[in-house]
Amino acid sequence: MKKSKNDFIGTLSGIIPPMLTPLLSDWTLDRPAVKKLIDHMIDGGVNGIFILGTTGESTSLSYRTRRELIEQTIGHVHGRVPVLVGITDTSIEESLELVSLAHDFGADAVVAAPPFYFQLGQEELFEFYWDLADRSKLPIFLYNMPSMTKISMSIDTVVRLSAHENIIGLKDSSANTVYFQSLKYSIKREDFALFVGPEEIMAETVLMGGNGGVNGGANLFPELYVRMYNAAVDHDFESIKILQRQILEISSLIYNVGKYNSSYLKGLKGTASLLDICGNYLAPPLKPFLKREMDQLANNLVKIRKNLHKTLS
Repeated sequence: MKKSKNDFIGTLSGIIPPMLTPLLSDWTLDRPAVKKLIDHMIDGGVNGIFILGTTGESTSLSYRTRRELIEQTIGHVHGRVPVLVGITDTSIEESLELVSLAHDFGADAVVAAPPFYFQLGQEELFEFYWDLADRSKLPIFLYNMPSMTKISMSIDTVVRLSAHENIIGLKDSSANTVYFQSLKYSIKREDFALFVGPEEIMAETVLMGGNGGVNGGANLFPELYVRMYNAAVDHDFESIKILQRQILEISSLIYNVGKYNSSYLKGLKGTASLLDICGNYLAPPLKPFLKREMDQLANNLVKIRKNLHKTLS
């Protein structure tokens, strides 16, 4: 039996971190680190957890590891916060298999970016998602991630898809606030949730009426992003100004080390290892930072932690 949108959407807002996938040196799942990371985020006040997204390296993981992560995460969260599971795949049958696993283990919703090989047109994109929603046992969040999928959902396509009762929201990682504002204006369903990925604009989109952030930095410093969300909800502009400075510092000093297209993920995993949250292992084809970059990251982290202590105290 499907969970209806009314069973789920009323409680979903705030900070939903896209969880890192802790791995061992052989790229199998680091189960103790999964539990440690989950507790770290929940103790920091997050409102949910999203696994198997871009930050979770989902497309680089074996299906065995994906299944294990779904089971371990939902089991350890144990109902403390909602769990969203990424089901993005080039095959709708594989996506639906992940839906079934997520449903059987007790997930609350799933998240699907467009299939990322064929350059789907908007009508094909609409038909794909409508079919997926018809067949899904769980509510679906659309995931607009044009930098990775090379496909952008048009405003009209999202509006049309919002008419399906099993499609309950969208995570936008385009970093385009005009696009986000247009979605907010155009979608008439009050129970259709809009989340933003890039944390640098999270407060801005919440002030526009968005539901919150799916922010990678909340893996590391969850309390900071929870405070920023709350400040935006409260229209506390003085706090927003202070917290935004800290968020931009994290973006500059962690996500922009080195000259890689993957510096964001290398920086997150590298910093998580420096904080003793999980090991610094990325699934191929990605590899962790080299020693010189890790040394730079360690020096940057000293500055971040010093300023963060002042900001949050």
